[in-house]
Amino acid sequence: MIKLEHLNLVVRDMVDTLRFYQAAFPHWRIRSKGEGDWYGTYRHWLHFGDDYQYLTFNDNGQGENRNLASHDMGLAHFAFVVDNLDAVVTRLATAGFERDKGGYQAEYRKNCYFIDPSGYEVEFVEYASDIPAQRNLDD
Repeated sequence: MIKLEHLNLVVRDMVDTLRFYQAAFPHWRIRSKGEGDWYGTYRHWLHFGDDYQYLTFNDNGQGENRNLASHDMGLAHFAFVVDNLDAVVTRLATAGFERDKGGYQAEYRKNCYFIDPSGYEVEFVEYASDIPAQRNLDD
């Protein structure tokens, strides 16, 4: 089995970023954190997740993230499978984050997209089947 363990993201503001992901994943925790020099730039970092997967945040990000409506190189988005999409949307809205765009609504899946405080597009998807042929239908 292959499984993604973590993403390492350079972010603008650690506090705002952490607030976004804590709203999305209230069961996750800060696993570890530290500070140091990274290629000549002082930064704080932290690992936010559970015992099996996490996100690494590194502060002091400079510039803007890629234009998500363009064909520029770079990360387009990343996605998380969730058990209850409506609950994630509600928690993020309560924390002050607005949905960027609705997503695909099909018989066996639904999703939506948010832009995190550093400009990363994050997809949340809920499946209504555990049968791959149904989950992956392009209705």
